[in-house]
Amino acid sequence: MRKTIAGLAFSLPLLVAGAAYADGEGRYQMERTADGFVRLDTVTGEMSLCKEGTGQIACRMAADERAAFENELDRLTKRVEALEKAQRSALSVDKPRLPTDEEIDRTMGVMERMMQRFMDIVKNLEGGKDKTDPQIDQLPEKT
Repeated sequence: MRKTIAGLAFSLPLLVAGAAYADGEGRYQMERTADGFVRLDTVTGEMSLCKEGTGQIACRMAADERAAFENELDRLTKRVEALEKAQRSALSVDKPRLPTDEEIDRTMGVMERMMQRFMDIVKNLEGGKDKTDPQIDQLPEKT
């Protein structure tokens, strides 16, 4: 009887942990150490050192991860500063000027002449459909 209870006491946590892992909740694994726990993120491989106190577990990054975190934070800070500087300099650049009235009048004159020539070509083509060219021999009609 004692062996059965001891076997259940030992296998029950394993079954619960296995069920939690199968449900997708087993992302983190905790291992007890002399000073507390080590938490392993099974997806990213990150490790955190955890200590238990006042009924709660508090985790902090391992020293090598902290250095990598600080380096990434410094890199992102420099990137944000560079983007903000570029934005400030872009705002101070002179805006493009609008065309003068003379430039607009000259452009409109060119466009009006183009449209007039195009309309003349269309009128000539429409007028030429009804007329037959006397130089072209007409084919005899079949009877």
